[in-house]
Amino acid sequence: MKGQAGFTLRGRNPDVLTCIANLSNDEVFTPPGFANRMLDTLAEAWAADHEGANLWADSTVRFLDPCTKSGVFLREITARLTRGLADEIPDLEARVDHILTKQVFGIGITHLTSLLARRSLYCSKHAKGEHSIATSFDSDDGNIWFERMEHTWGKTKCVFCGAPKAILDREAGLENYAYAFIHTNDIKARIAELFGGDMQFDVIIGNPPYQMKGGAGGTSDSSIYQLFVEQAKQLEPKYLSMVIPSRWLAGGRGLDEFRREMLGSHNLARLVDFPVSREVFPNVEVKGGICYFLWSESHNGPCNVTVIRGEEATSSLRQLDEFDVFVRDSRAVGILRKVLKAGEPSITEILTADTPFGIATNFDDFHAKKKAGDVALYYVRKGKRDIGFIQREQISKNTHLIDKWKVLVPEAGSDGGQKIPDSVLGKPWISNPPAVTTQSFLVFWLSNEKEAKSLESYVRTKFFRHLVSLRKLTQHALRSTYSWVPVQSWDRECTDEMLYKKYGLTNEEIGYIEAVVRPMELSNNGHGS
Repeated sequence: MKGQAGFTLRGRNPDVLTCIANLSNDEVFTPPGFANRMLDTLAEAWAADHEGANLWADSTVRFLDPCTKSGVFLREITARLTRGLADEIPDLEARVDHILTKQVFGIGITHLTSLLARRSLYCSKHAKGEHSIATSFDSDDGNIWFERMEHTWGKTKCVFCGAPKAILDREAGLENYAYAFIHTNDIKARIAELFGGDMQFDVIIGNPPYQMKGGAGGTSDSSIYQLFVEQAKQLEPKYLSMVIPSRWLAGGRGLDEFRREMLGSHNLARLVDFPVSREVFPNVEVKGGICYFLWSESHNGPCNVTVIRGEEATSSLRQLDEFDVFVRDSRAVGILRKVLKAGEPSITEILTADTPFGIATNFDDFHAKKKAGDVALYYVRKGKRDIGFIQREQISKNTHLIDKWKVLVPEAGSDGGQKIPDSVLGKPWISNPPAVTTQSFLVFWLSNEKEAKSLESYVRTKFFRHLVSLRKLTQHALRSTYSWVPVQSWDRECTDEMLYKKYGLTNEEIGYIEAVVRPMELSNNGHGS
Protein backbone atom coordinates (compact mmCIF):
# COMPACT_ATOMS: atom_id res chain seq x y z
CA MET A 1 0.00 0.00 0.00
CA LYS A 2 2.73 2.38 -1.17
CA GLY A 3 4.63 1.99 2.07
CA GLN A 4 1.76 3.05 4.32
CA ALA A 5 1.61 1.17 7.59
CA GLY A 6 -0.95 0.78 10.31
CA PHE A 7 -3.87 1.54 8.02
CA THR A 8 -6.87 2.09 10.31
CA LEU A 9 -8.94 5.02 8.99
CA ARG A 10 -9.91 5.66 12.59
CA GLY A 11 -8.16 6.29 15.86
CA ARG A 12 -6.12 9.19 14.55
CA ASN A 13 -5.32 11.71 17.26
CA PRO A 14 -6.84 14.14 16.74
CA ASP A 15 -9.49 13.23 14.18
CA VAL A 16 -9.55 16.22 11.83
CA LEU A 17 -13.27 15.74 11.19
CA THR A 18 -14.02 16.61 14.82
CA CYS A 19 -12.19 19.92 14.42
CA ILE A 20 -13.35 21.52 11.16
CA ALA A 21 -15.83 24.39 11.22
CA ASN A 22 -19.21 24.14 9.51
CA LEU A 23 -19.75 25.81 6.15
CA SER A 24 -22.98 27.41 7.39
CA ASN A 25 -26.03 26.64 9.53
CA ASP A 26 -27.55 24.93 6.48
CA GLU A 27 -24.56 22.82 5.47
CA VAL A 28 -23.46 21.22 8.71
CA PHE A 29 -20.59 18.75 9.02
CA THR A 30 -21.64 15.56 10.79
CA PRO A 31 -19.52 14.72 13.87
CA PRO A 32 -17.85 11.29 13.49
CA GLY A 33 -19.44 10.04 16.71
CA PHE A 34 -22.91 10.88 15.48
CA ALA A 35 -22.26 9.31 12.07
CA ASN A 36 -21.24 6.12 13.86
CA ARG A 37 -24.40 6.20 15.92
CA MET A 38 -26.39 6.18 12.70
CA LEU A 39 -24.26 3.36 11.31
CA ASP A 40 -24.84 1.33 14.47
CA THR A 41 -28.60 1.74 13.99
CA LEU A 42 -28.24 0.64 10.37
CA ALA A 43 -26.16 -2.42 11.29
CA GLU A 44 -28.66 -3.49 13.95
CA ALA A 45 -31.52 -3.30 11.45
CA TRP A 46 -29.52 -5.22 8.85
CA ALA A 47 -28.78 -8.00 11.33
CA ALA A 48 -32.43 -8.16 12.42
CA ASP A 49 -33.56 -8.46 8.79
CA HIS A 50 -30.82 -10.90 7.68
CA GLU A 51 -30.80 -13.57 10.39
CA GLY A 52 -28.05 -11.89 12.41
CA ALA A 53 -25.72 -11.27 9.46
CA ASN A 54 -22.91 -8.72 9.80
CA LEU A 55 -23.46 -5.87 7.35
CA TRP A 56 -19.75 -5.04 7.42
CA ALA A 57 -18.76 -8.54 6.34
CA ASP A 58 -20.69 -8.37 3.06
CA SER A 59 -18.52 -7.46 0.07
CA THR A 60 -21.52 -6.95 -2.24
CA VAL A 61 -23.33 -4.16 -0.39
CA ARG A 62 -23.18 -0.72 -2.01
CA PHE A 63 -23.40 2.55 -0.10
CA LEU A 64 -24.16 6.05 -1.39
CA ASP A 65 -23.85 9.41 0.34
CA PRO A 66 -25.70 11.72 -2.10
CA CYS A 67 -24.73 14.91 -0.26
CA THR A 68 -21.25 14.29 1.03
CA LYS A 69 -19.40 17.14 2.70
CA SER A 70 -16.60 15.98 4.98
CA GLY A 71 -16.79 12.39 3.77
CA VAL A 72 -17.34 11.15 7.31
CA PHE A 73 -20.05 8.60 6.47
CA LEU A 74 -18.01 7.05 3.67
CA ARG A 75 -14.87 7.05 5.79
CA GLU A 76 -16.54 5.32 8.73
CA ILE A 77 -18.27 2.81 6.45
CA THR A 78 -14.93 2.02 4.85
CA ALA A 79 -13.30 1.53 8.27
CA ARG A 80 -16.01 -0.91 9.29
CA LEU A 81 -15.84 -2.83 6.01
CA THR A 82 -12.05 -2.99 6.27
CA ARG A 83 -12.40 -4.86 9.54
CA GLY A 84 -15.43 -6.90 8.55
CA LEU A 85 -14.01 -8.22 5.25
CA ALA A 86 -10.65 -9.30 6.68
CA ASP A 87 -11.51 -13.01 6.43
CA GLU A 88 -12.98 -12.82 2.91
CA ILE A 89 -10.20 -10.61 1.48
CA PRO A 90 -7.09 -11.17 3.67
CA ASP A 91 -4.77 -8.87 1.70
CA LEU A 92 -5.23 -5.38 3.17
CA GLU A 93 -4.41 -3.47 -0.01
CA ALA A 94 -6.74 -5.58 -2.15
CA ARG A 95 -9.47 -5.34 0.50
CA VAL A 96 -9.32 -1.55 0.75
CA ASP A 97 -9.19 -1.16 -3.01
CA HIS A 98 -12.26 -3.38 -3.41
CA ILE A 99 -14.20 -1.35 -0.82
CA LEU A 100 -13.26 2.02 -2.30
CA THR A 101 -13.89 1.10 -5.92
CA LYS A 102 -16.88 -1.25 -5.59
CA GLN A 103 -18.78 -0.40 -2.41
CA VAL A 104 -18.67 3.27 -1.36
CA PHE A 105 -19.88 6.17 -3.51
CA GLY A 106 -20.53 9.84 -2.88
CA ILE A 107 -21.79 13.01 -4.58
CA GLY A 108 -20.13 16.21 -3.40
CA ILE A 109 -22.36 19.20 -2.78
CA THR A 110 -19.61 21.72 -3.67
CA HIS A 111 -16.16 21.58 -5.23
CA LEU A 112 -14.59 22.23 -1.84
CA THR A 113 -16.48 19.46 -0.07
CA SER A 114 -15.71 16.97 -2.85
CA LEU A 115 -11.98 17.59 -2.29
CA LEU A 116 -12.44 17.27 1.46
CA ALA A 117 -14.41 14.04 1.09
CA ARG A 118 -11.76 12.51 -1.18
CA ARG A 119 -9.07 13.48 1.30
CA SER A 120 -11.05 11.82 4.10
CA LEU A 121 -11.75 8.66 2.12
CA TYR A 122 -8.71 8.15 -0.10
CA CYS A 123 -6.17 10.01 2.07
CA SER A 124 -5.62 12.18 -1.00
CA LYS A 125 -7.72 14.70 -2.92
CA HIS A 126 -6.66 12.76 -6.03
CA ALA A 127 -8.20 9.28 -6.03
CA LYS A 128 -5.45 7.86 -8.25
CA GLY A 129 -2.69 10.09 -6.89
CA GLU A 130 0.60 9.09 -5.35
CA HIS A 131 -0.73 9.11 -1.79
CA SER A 132 -4.14 7.55 -2.45
CA ILE A 133 -4.90 4.30 -0.63
CA ALA A 134 -6.98 3.18 -3.63
CA THR A 135 -4.99 1.45 -6.37
CA SER A 136 -7.22 0.94 -9.39
CA PHE A 137 -9.20 4.10 -10.12
CA ASP A 138 -9.10 5.46 -13.65
CA SER A 139 -9.82 9.05 -12.64
CA ASP A 140 -8.82 11.43 -9.90
CA ASP A 141 -12.45 11.77 -8.84
CA GLY A 142 -12.71 8.14 -7.85
CA ASN A 143 -16.22 7.37 -6.67
CA ILE A 144 -16.83 10.87 -5.27
CA TRP A 145 -18.39 12.86 -8.08
CA PHE A 146 -18.68 16.59 -8.39
CA GLU A 147 -19.23 18.92 -11.32
CA ARG A 148 -20.87 22.32 -11.22
CA MET A 149 -24.57 22.04 -12.06
CA GLU A 150 -26.82 24.85 -13.26
CA HIS A 151 -30.30 25.60 -12.00
CA THR A 152 -33.23 25.16 -14.37
CA TRP A 153 -34.90 28.53 -14.13
CA GLY A 154 -38.62 29.08 -14.30
CA LYS A 155 -39.93 32.61 -14.18
CA THR A 156 -38.32 33.51 -10.86
CA LYS A 157 -37.16 30.23 -9.30
CA CYS A 158 -35.42 26.96 -10.09
CA VAL A 159 -38.06 24.37 -11.00
CA PHE A 160 -36.22 21.67 -9.03
CA CYS A 161 -35.13 23.25 -5.75
CA GLY A 162 -36.92 26.61 -5.61
CA ALA A 163 -33.69 28.65 -5.57
CA PRO A 164 -34.46 32.33 -6.31
CA LYS A 165 -33.11 33.42 -9.67
CA ALA A 166 -32.42 36.94 -8.39
CA ILE A 167 -29.98 35.58 -5.81
CA LEU A 168 -28.42 32.43 -7.26
CA ASP A 169 -28.25 32.98 -11.01
CA ARG A 170 -24.51 33.49 -10.61
CA GLU A 171 -21.49 33.47 -12.86
CA ALA A 172 -19.02 30.58 -13.00
CA GLY A 173 -16.65 30.63 -10.08
CA LEU A 174 -19.36 31.60 -7.57
CA GLU A 175 -21.20 28.85 -5.72
CA ASN A 176 -24.80 28.55 -6.92
CA TYR A 177 -25.92 25.63 -4.71
CA ALA A 178 -27.40 23.62 -7.57
CA TYR A 179 -27.13 20.15 -6.04
CA ALA A 180 -26.81 17.40 -8.65
CA PHE A 181 -28.84 14.83 -6.74
CA ILE A 182 -32.06 16.87 -6.72
CA HIS A 183 -31.75 18.62 -10.09
CA THR A 184 -33.22 15.91 -12.28
CA ASN A 185 -36.55 14.25 -12.99
CA ASP A 186 -34.85 10.87 -13.56
CA ILE A 187 -32.49 10.14 -10.69
CA LYS A 188 -31.69 6.62 -11.91
CA ALA A 189 -30.48 8.00 -15.23
CA ARG A 190 -28.50 10.69 -13.38
CA ILE A 191 -26.77 8.07 -11.22
CA ALA A 192 -25.93 6.03 -14.33
CA GLU A 193 -24.36 9.18 -15.85
CA LEU A 194 -22.29 9.83 -12.74
CA PHE A 195 -21.04 6.35 -11.95
CA GLY A 196 -21.71 4.35 -15.13
CA GLY A 197 -24.05 1.45 -15.69
CA ASP A 198 -27.12 0.37 -13.74
CA MET A 199 -26.18 1.23 -10.17
CA GLN A 200 -28.29 -0.25 -7.38
CA PHE A 201 -27.49 1.01 -3.89
CA ASP A 202 -28.41 -1.07 -0.87
CA VAL A 203 -27.87 1.79 1.58
CA ILE A 204 -28.24 5.54 1.09
CA ILE A 205 -27.06 7.62 4.02
CA GLY A 206 -26.14 11.27 4.58
CA ASN A 207 -26.73 14.71 6.02
CA PRO A 208 -28.29 16.89 3.30
CA PRO A 209 -28.31 20.70 3.09
CA TYR A 210 -31.24 21.99 5.13
CA GLN A 211 -32.39 25.24 3.50
CA MET A 212 -32.27 27.25 0.29
CA LYS A 213 -31.53 30.93 0.80
CA GLY A 214 -34.49 33.09 -0.20
CA GLY A 215 -36.42 30.06 -1.48
CA ALA A 216 -39.63 31.12 0.26
CA GLY A 217 -39.43 34.69 -1.04
CA GLY A 218 -37.60 37.79 0.18
CA THR A 219 -35.37 36.98 3.12
CA SER A 220 -37.29 33.77 3.98
CA ASP A 221 -35.50 30.49 3.32
CA SER A 222 -37.19 27.28 2.18
CA SER A 223 -36.51 23.73 3.33
CA ILE A 224 -34.80 21.46 0.80
CA TYR A 225 -33.69 18.47 2.88
CA GLN A 226 -36.97 16.72 2.06
CA LEU A 227 -36.04 16.81 -1.64
CA PHE A 228 -32.97 14.67 -0.93
CA VAL A 229 -35.07 12.18 1.04
CA GLU A 230 -37.70 11.94 -1.70
CA GLN A 231 -35.09 11.58 -4.43
CA ALA A 232 -33.24 8.88 -2.49
CA LYS A 233 -36.42 6.82 -2.27
CA GLN A 234 -36.69 6.89 -6.05
CA LEU A 235 -33.45 4.87 -6.17
CA GLU A 236 -35.21 2.06 -4.28
CA PRO A 237 -32.55 1.33 -1.66
CA LYS A 238 -33.05 -1.35 0.95
CA TYR A 239 -32.26 1.22 3.67
CA LEU A 240 -32.26 4.99 3.81
CA SER A 241 -30.93 6.99 6.75
CA MET A 242 -30.53 10.76 6.94
CA VAL A 243 -30.04 13.38 9.64
CA ILE A 244 -32.45 16.28 9.14
CA PRO A 245 -34.12 19.06 11.18
CA SER A 246 -36.93 17.75 13.42
CA ARG A 247 -39.35 20.50 12.41
CA TRP A 248 -40.80 18.28 9.66
CA LEU A 249 -42.50 16.26 12.41
CA ALA A 250 -45.06 18.98 13.14
CA GLY A 251 -44.47 22.03 10.95
CA GLY A 252 -42.26 23.63 8.36
CA ARG A 253 -43.39 25.62 5.34
CA GLY A 254 -44.10 23.36 2.35
CA LEU A 255 -43.58 20.12 4.30
CA ASP A 256 -47.21 18.96 4.72
CA GLU A 257 -47.11 16.39 1.89
CA PHE A 258 -43.64 15.17 2.89
CA ARG A 259 -44.83 14.69 6.46
CA ARG A 260 -47.99 12.83 5.38
CA GLU A 261 -45.98 10.45 3.21
CA MET A 262 -43.24 9.84 5.77
CA LEU A 263 -45.59 9.26 8.71
CA GLY A 264 -48.11 7.26 6.69
CA SER A 265 -45.78 4.97 4.74
CA HIS A 266 -45.07 2.66 7.73
CA ASN A 267 -41.52 2.20 6.36
CA LEU A 268 -39.87 4.17 9.16
CA ALA A 269 -38.28 1.58 11.42
CA ARG A 270 -36.35 3.96 13.70
CA LEU A 271 -36.62 7.64 14.56
CA VAL A 272 -34.10 9.21 16.95
CA ASP A 273 -34.99 12.78 17.94
CA PHE A 274 -32.83 15.39 19.71
CA PRO A 275 -35.00 18.40 20.71
CA VAL A 276 -31.83 20.38 21.52
CA SER A 277 -29.76 20.53 18.33
CA ARG A 278 -26.57 21.58 20.09
CA GLU A 279 -26.40 18.14 21.65
CA VAL A 280 -25.68 16.89 18.12
CA PHE A 281 -24.02 19.92 16.51
CA PRO A 282 -22.37 21.88 19.37
CA ASN A 283 -21.66 24.99 17.29
CA VAL A 284 -24.93 25.22 15.38
CA GLU A 285 -28.49 25.89 16.54
CA VAL A 286 -31.24 24.32 14.45
CA LYS A 287 -34.62 25.52 15.69
CA GLY A 288 -36.84 22.60 16.67
CA GLY A 289 -33.98 20.15 17.07
CA ILE A 290 -32.34 17.47 14.94
CA CYS A 291 -33.33 13.88 14.20
CA TYR A 292 -32.20 10.95 12.17
CA PHE A 293 -34.36 8.18 10.78
CA LEU A 294 -33.95 4.71 9.35
CA TRP A 295 -36.32 3.97 6.49
CA SER A 296 -36.48 0.31 5.51
CA GLU A 297 -37.92 -1.07 2.30
CA SER A 298 -39.12 -4.21 4.11
CA HIS A 299 -40.49 -2.56 7.26
CA ASN A 300 -44.26 -2.21 7.54
CA GLY A 301 -45.43 -1.34 11.03
CA PRO A 302 -44.88 0.81 14.10
CA CYS A 303 -41.71 2.85 14.50
CA ASN A 304 -39.24 2.60 17.36
CA VAL A 305 -39.00 6.24 18.51
CA THR A 306 -36.30 7.51 20.86
CA VAL A 307 -36.26 11.09 22.20
CA ILE A 308 -32.93 12.14 23.71
CA ARG A 309 -32.55 15.21 25.90
CA GLY A 310 -29.26 15.41 27.76
CA GLU A 311 -28.79 12.20 29.73
CA GLU A 312 -32.46 11.27 29.45
CA ALA A 313 -33.63 8.97 26.66
CA THR A 314 -37.23 7.76 26.31
CA SER A 315 -38.13 5.06 23.81
CA SER A 316 -41.48 3.75 22.65
CA LEU A 317 -43.03 1.85 19.78
CA ARG A 318 -45.27 4.34 17.99
CA GLN A 319 -47.84 4.38 15.20
CA LEU A 320 -46.62 7.54 13.48
CA ASP A 321 -49.79 8.51 11.61
CA GLU A 322 -52.25 8.54 14.53
CA PHE A 323 -52.44 12.34 14.20
CA ASP A 324 -51.81 14.74 11.32
CA VAL A 325 -48.50 15.76 12.96
CA PHE A 326 -46.15 13.70 15.11
CA VAL A 327 -46.28 14.12 18.90
CA ARG A 328 -42.63 13.77 19.80
CA ASP A 329 -43.13 12.87 23.48
CA SER A 330 -45.11 9.64 23.95
CA ARG A 331 -46.12 10.74 27.46
CA ALA A 332 -48.35 13.41 25.93
CA VAL A 333 -50.30 11.08 23.64
CA GLY A 334 -52.73 9.87 26.30
CA ILE A 335 -53.51 13.44 27.33
CA LEU A 336 -54.19 14.46 23.74
CA ARG A 337 -56.46 11.48 23.17
CA LYS A 338 -58.61 12.49 26.14
CA VAL A 339 -58.89 16.08 24.93
CA LEU A 340 -59.80 15.13 21.36
CA LYS A 341 -62.29 12.51 22.54
CA ALA A 342 -64.42 15.31 24.01
CA GLY A 343 -65.16 16.43 20.45
CA GLU A 344 -65.14 20.16 21.22
CA PRO A 345 -64.55 22.83 18.57
CA SER A 346 -61.01 24.07 18.11
CA ILE A 347 -60.10 27.48 19.45
CA THR A 348 -58.80 28.30 15.97
CA GLU A 349 -62.42 29.16 15.13
CA ILE A 350 -61.88 32.47 16.94
CA LEU A 351 -58.21 32.95 16.03
CA THR A 352 -56.82 34.94 13.11
CA ALA A 353 -54.09 33.80 10.77
CA ASP A 354 -50.66 35.42 10.43
CA THR A 355 -50.56 39.22 9.92
CA PRO A 356 -54.15 39.63 11.16
CA PHE A 357 -54.70 43.19 9.92
CA GLY A 358 -52.22 43.22 7.04
CA ILE A 359 -49.75 45.34 9.03
CA ALA A 360 -46.12 44.19 8.96
CA THR A 361 -43.96 43.95 12.08
CA ASN A 362 -41.76 46.85 10.93
CA PHE A 363 -44.71 49.14 10.13
CA ASP A 364 -43.96 52.66 11.38
CA ASP A 365 -46.65 54.88 9.85
CA PHE A 366 -48.35 55.52 13.19
CA HIS A 367 -48.30 58.30 15.82
CA ALA A 368 -47.93 58.32 19.59
CA LYS A 369 -50.88 60.54 20.54
CA LYS A 370 -54.49 59.64 19.80
CA LYS A 371 -56.47 61.81 17.39
CA ALA A 372 -60.17 61.84 16.67
CA GLY A 373 -61.28 58.66 14.91
CA ASP A 374 -58.00 56.85 15.60
CA VAL A 375 -57.61 53.13 16.18
CA ALA A 376 -55.05 51.78 18.67
CA LEU A 377 -52.15 49.84 17.14
CA TYR A 378 -50.50 47.23 19.37
CA TYR A 379 -46.91 46.55 18.30
CA VAL A 380 -43.45 45.37 19.42
CA ARG A 381 -40.18 47.28 19.01
CA LYS A 382 -36.80 45.98 20.20
CA GLY A 383 -38.53 43.38 22.35
CA LYS A 384 -40.83 45.91 24.06
CA ARG A 385 -44.59 46.15 23.66
CA ASP A 386 -46.27 49.48 23.09
CA ILE A 387 -49.37 51.14 21.64
CA GLY A 388 -49.53 53.71 18.86
CA PHE A 389 -52.43 55.06 16.81
CA ILE A 390 -53.47 54.98 13.16
CA GLN A 391 -56.44 56.09 11.11
CA ARG A 392 -59.18 53.49 10.59
CA GLU A 393 -58.85 54.04 6.81
CA GLN A 394 -55.31 52.58 6.92
CA ILE A 395 -56.73 49.14 7.76
CA SER A 396 -57.87 46.94 4.88
CA LYS A 397 -57.82 43.40 6.32
CA ASN A 398 -60.22 41.93 8.92
CA THR A 399 -61.91 45.29 9.40
CA HIS A 400 -64.87 43.50 11.05
CA LEU A 401 -62.59 42.71 14.01
CA ILE A 402 -61.51 46.29 14.74
CA ASP A 403 -64.35 46.86 17.20
CA LYS A 404 -64.10 43.44 18.89
CA TRP A 405 -62.49 42.71 22.24
CA LYS A 406 -59.31 40.79 21.64
CA VAL A 407 -56.64 38.71 23.31
CA LEU A 408 -53.30 39.06 21.54
CA VAL A 409 -50.74 36.24 21.61
CA PRO A 410 -47.16 36.73 20.37
CA GLU A 411 -46.47 35.02 17.05
CA ALA A 412 -42.93 34.27 18.24
CA GLY A 413 -42.40 32.60 21.58
CA SER A 414 -39.94 30.18 23.08
CA ASP A 415 -37.60 28.05 20.98
CA GLY A 416 -39.79 24.98 20.73
CA GLY A 417 -38.81 23.06 23.82
CA GLN A 418 -35.09 23.75 23.77
CA LYS A 419 -35.30 24.10 27.54
CA ILE A 420 -37.58 22.26 29.97
CA PRO A 421 -39.73 23.51 31.61
CA ASP A 422 -40.78 25.70 28.70
CA SER A 423 -43.01 28.78 28.67
CA VAL A 424 -44.17 27.77 25.13
CA LEU A 425 -45.83 31.17 24.44
CA GLY A 426 -45.23 34.79 25.28
CA LYS A 427 -47.70 36.48 27.62
CA PRO A 428 -51.17 37.30 26.25
CA TRP A 429 -52.33 40.90 26.02
CA ILE A 430 -55.96 42.04 26.29
CA SER A 431 -56.89 44.68 23.72
CA ASN A 432 -60.02 46.78 24.17
CA PRO A 433 -61.68 48.15 21.01
CA PRO A 434 -61.18 49.83 18.68
CA ALA A 435 -57.75 48.33 18.04
CA VAL A 436 -55.54 46.39 15.63
CA THR A 437 -52.09 44.85 15.80
CA THR A 438 -49.00 44.31 13.72
CA GLN A 439 -47.73 40.95 12.49
CA SER A 440 -46.08 40.43 15.88
CA PHE A 441 -49.33 38.96 17.24
CA LEU A 442 -52.13 36.58 16.40
CA VAL A 443 -55.57 37.66 17.59
CA PHE A 444 -58.41 35.89 19.42
CA TRP A 445 -61.64 37.87 19.13
CA LEU A 446 -64.49 37.93 21.66
CA SER A 447 -67.70 39.79 22.42
CA ASN A 448 -66.89 41.61 25.65
CA GLU A 449 -64.32 42.26 28.35
CA LYS A 450 -65.48 39.39 30.58
CA GLU A 451 -64.94 36.88 27.78
CA ALA A 452 -61.56 38.39 26.97
CA LYS A 453 -60.42 38.02 30.58
CA SER A 454 -61.65 34.44 30.64
CA LEU A 455 -59.73 33.55 27.49
CA GLU A 456 -56.63 35.33 28.77
CA SER A 457 -56.72 33.16 31.89
CA TYR A 458 -57.03 30.09 29.65
CA VAL A 459 -53.92 31.04 27.66
CA ARG A 460 -51.98 31.37 30.90
CA THR A 461 -52.78 27.81 32.02
CA LYS A 462 -50.18 25.10 31.63
CA PHE A 463 -52.88 22.91 30.10
CA PHE A 464 -53.47 25.35 27.21
CA ARG A 465 -49.79 25.89 26.53
CA HIS A 466 -49.01 22.18 26.70
CA LEU A 467 -51.52 21.46 23.92
CA VAL A 468 -49.91 24.24 21.86
CA SER A 469 -46.44 22.81 22.50
CA LEU A 470 -47.38 19.48 20.89
CA ARG A 471 -47.54 21.21 17.49
CA LYS A 472 -44.88 23.84 18.12
CA LEU A 473 -41.33 22.66 17.43
CA THR A 474 -39.82 26.04 16.55
CA GLN A 475 -39.99 29.61 17.79
CA HIS A 476 -43.05 30.52 15.74
CA ALA A 477 -46.62 29.66 16.73
CA LEU A 478 -48.93 30.13 13.75
CA ARG A 479 -52.69 29.51 13.70
CA SER A 480 -52.39 25.76 13.01
CA THR A 481 -50.27 25.39 16.16
CA TYR A 482 -53.44 25.95 18.24
CA SER A 483 -55.53 23.30 16.43
CA TRP A 484 -55.68 20.89 19.38
CA VAL A 485 -56.76 23.51 21.94
CA PRO A 486 -60.53 23.22 22.57
CA VAL A 487 -62.93 26.12 23.11
CA GLN A 488 -64.18 26.70 26.69
CA SER A 489 -67.10 28.62 28.18
CA TRP A 490 -65.94 32.24 28.45
CA ASP A 491 -67.97 33.01 31.58
CA ARG A 492 -65.39 32.09 34.23
CA GLU A 493 -61.71 32.17 35.05
CA CYS A 494 -59.91 29.13 33.68
CA THR A 495 -57.52 27.27 35.96
CA ASP A 496 -55.38 24.20 35.48
CA GLU A 497 -57.18 22.39 38.30
CA MET A 498 -60.51 22.91 36.56
CA LEU A 499 -59.17 21.71 33.21
CA TYR A 500 -57.36 18.69 34.62
CA LYS A 501 -60.63 17.58 36.25
CA LYS A 502 -62.76 18.29 33.18
CA TYR A 503 -60.64 16.08 30.92
CA GLY A 504 -60.03 13.36 33.50
CA LEU A 505 -56.26 13.56 33.65
CA THR A 506 -54.46 11.17 35.98
CA ASN A 507 -52.01 12.29 38.64
CA GLU A 508 -49.19 11.04 36.44
CA GLU A 509 -50.44 13.06 33.45
CA ILE A 510 -50.89 16.15 35.62
CA GLY A 511 -47.38 15.75 37.00
CA TYR A 512 -46.00 15.50 33.47
CA ILE A 513 -47.65 18.77 32.35
CA GLU A 514 -46.58 20.51 35.54
CA ALA A 515 -42.98 19.41 34.94
CA VAL A 516 -42.66 20.46 31.29
CA VAL A 517 -44.58 23.78 31.21
CA ARG A 518 -43.41 26.83 33.13
CA PRO A 519 -45.90 28.94 35.16
CA MET A 520 -46.97 32.22 33.56
CA GLU A 521 -47.46 35.09 35.96
CA LEU A 522 -49.50 38.23 35.43
CA SER A 523 -47.57 41.30 34.25
CA ASN A 524 -48.29 45.03 34.17
CA ASN A 525 -51.34 45.26 31.90
CA GLY A 526 -49.70 43.08 29.29
CA HIS A 527 -46.84 45.49 28.64
CA GLY A 528 -44.16 43.01 29.65
CA SER A 529 -42.04 41.40 26.95
